[in-house]
Amino acid sequence: MRSEMQRGLHVAIIMDGNGRWAERRGLPRVAGHRAGVAAVRRTVEHAPEVGVGCLTLYAFSADNWRRPAREVQSIFWLLRAYLRIEQQRLRDAGVRLEAIGRRDRVPQALLQAIEQTERATAAGRNLLLRVAIDYSSRSAIARAALAAPRLVEEADAPTAEAVQRVVTHALTAECSDVDLLIRTGGEKRLSDFLLWEAAYAELHFTERMWPDFSAADLDAALEEFRRRERRFGGVPVNENQRGVRTTQVG
Repeated sequence: MRSEMQRGLHVAIIMDGNGRWAERRGLPRVAGHRAGVAAVRRTVEHAPEVGVGCLTLYAFSADNWRRPAREVQSIFWLLRAYLRIEQQRLRDAGVRLEAIGRRDRVPQALLQAIEQTERATAAGRNLLLRVAIDYSSRSAIARAALAAPRLVEEADAPTAEAVQRVVTHALTAECSDVDLLIRTGGEKRLSDFLLWEAAYAELHFTERMWPDFSAADLDAALEEFRRRERRFGGVPVNENQRGVRTTQVG
């Protein structure tokens, strides 16, 4: 079930290709991350216009700590700058921002910017923008699973089905499962991103590097998504419908 907050599709994006985009132009990798910020702005502005209710962006994975320290620092600086510059724009557009992932390892200045932006945009109802920072899906699932038995026992019998319901709720929160997962940059893997929530997601891979990703690219991905037949292990109730969760199991 979709929450009141989410009235449209849940689209998740692995924003890949920033570094390669810069290197192909003889620029430092940070220039690609800087150009990627503009693509974030374009996508966030366009998403509500094309039926997206929840947009989850993969900004920094738990594995990205392996990158050179200077690049990591630059990414965090850009994230902080984005939040500072875009906060009022997000608020005016009715966009609610929420960060997912660990918060104990990010720089204090970035954490303060995240929390301030979350408070400032809390009333947004046009789009839920989730930014994954220091995020690992495996770790998120493990933490939810560890907490689930206690929560289930407090409310009900600790059956496997009850534990699964609690884990699902803990992971999806305001957003439903992912409808469409997009990865830019030409790679074709999930990279530990929303593994639980993307169990039945439609996948869209594009050669477009993230800094070049445009509103037209999002339109193209959604057009392809809506042509697909989503069965969720069942058979379609209406074979003329595409891109919607209307199936009959049996």
